[in-house]
Amino acid sequence: MSHKNSLEQRALKILFEAGDAGIMQSELWKKLGVSSREGSRLALRFEEKGSVERRKILHEGRWSFKLFSKREYVTMDSIEGCPCMICVDIDKCFESGVRDPVSCMDLTTWLTPRKAD
Repeated sequence: MSHKNSLEQRALKILFEAGDAGIMQSELWKKLGVSSREGSRLALRFEEKGSVERRKILHEGRWSFKLFSKREYVTMDSIEGCPCMICVDIDKCFESGVRDPVSCMDLTTWLTPRKAD
């Protein structure tokens, strides 16, 4: 793994662990041990990819950015009741297969109420 990928993985882990509270952009680059310039570029790259939300806030009398991970914590509860888990055709389920997740009514019915969440 390259240094860049390793740094990005560490940064994403820190952001994810910050949870709903988020983390100040300056705090992130300090934890990573990188310059503010490199930290800012990293945050911008994450924002462009849609991994992070950057919010401009007034912090200790100065305008700064607070970062929030857009990734959500996934648990086994999130797939509870998924019809795929008990489908006899799961091994034949793929796009244009015997079963197709795009047109599967069982899956569509299960997903529909979750869209509001």
